[in-house]
Amino acid sequence: MKLQLALDDISLVDALVLAEKVRDYVDIFEIGSPFIIQEGMRAVREFRRYFPEKKILADTKIMDAGEYEAELTFKAGADYCTVLGVTDILTIKACLAAANKYGKQVFVDTICVPDLNTRIKELEDVGVDSISVHVGVDEQAVGQTPLNALKQVKQLSKHSQLSVAGGIKVSTVDQYQALGADIIIVGGGVNHADDPVATAKALADKIHSHENVSA
Repeated sequence: MKLQLALDDISLVDALVLAEKVRDYVDIFEIGSPFIIQEGMRAVREFRRYFPEKKILADTKIMDAGEYEAELTFKAGADYCTVLGVTDILTIKACLAAANKYGKQVFVDTICVPDLNTRIKELEDVGVDSISVHVGVDEQAVGQTPLNALKQVKQLSKHSQLSVAGGIKVSTVDQYQALGADIIIVGGGVNHADDPVATAKALADKIHSHENVSA
């Protein structure tokens, strides 16, 4: 099990400073959608430069021009990019084609997918093997969590690795571990914590100790 740190509402300088402080605890650095809007692929290139040993995910939430946009992330140094699960299956297949070309991976983001029962099968049938179960910040504001969706996707998926995001904290991470998530994504729970480093360490201790027990 791995810890992914989502960097969203943060400047490039502040993100690099924070990442350096928590690099021993984080497995995957996520360049979040707001971060990409602000900095573009420059953020991916800088993280690749300063953290060569880490996995980097570009949370592009691709909706169209799948091969072209995915290729931009891989050329910049990302190991993973994301495509929205609600988009056309042709766009998802195009993202997978780019990933195969560069030896990288694509996570399909389930945010706002209306029918997971149908969509998960369709995704895996075309070669998807990484799915991100996601409840967005606007949904979180009215009390929604990704717990039920993760349980559903875990039952439906035949082979995909599953990441999960949506307001996860140290106090709730055990619930997502129990449901079989492979990657726990935390953003504001670390970035907005009173002590981000201590919080990242506490999360990593839980997540990585669980990984060791499972291994």
